[in-house]
Amino acid sequence: MSEKRYGVTGMTCGHCAASVTKAVTGLPGVDGAEVDLPGGAVLVRGEELDDAAIRAAVAEAGYTVSEPAAV
Repeated sequence: MSEKRYGVTGMTCGHCAASVTKAVTGLPGVDGAEVDLPGGAVLVRGEELDDAAIRAAVAEAGYTVSEPAAV
């Protein structure tokens, strides 16, 4: 299983974090996601993580995602 951490801007509350979690965990190959609201990031876990799909899902939820960062 792999893990990738993405910076996410625009999240300000628990609802924001839930929206990002729901958007990312609905993607094929994603087994789970944990949002770090104070840190402005999401940690995504799964077997085959598609960076473009993750960025698109976060953007569709209304937030901006940066490139994957070290876990």
